[in-house]
Amino acid sequence: MNRDRKDPPPPGHDRDKPESPEERRERKEREDENQDESLEETFPASDPVSPFIPARKPE
Repeated sequence: MNRDRKDPPPPGHDRDKPESPEERRERKEREDENQDESLEETFPASDPVSPFIPARKPE
């Protein structure tokens, strides 16, 4: 199971141990992939809002 930096450490994990260069590279790749996926999922919301003006009611 992949963990993000903000996830709590697994049981028995030494929290103060510095990450290796390989662990750092993998973590950065995972963060980039998560960010790209989030952007793709929210893309339509990033488009400007199209104003809608309803037509007048016929009298």
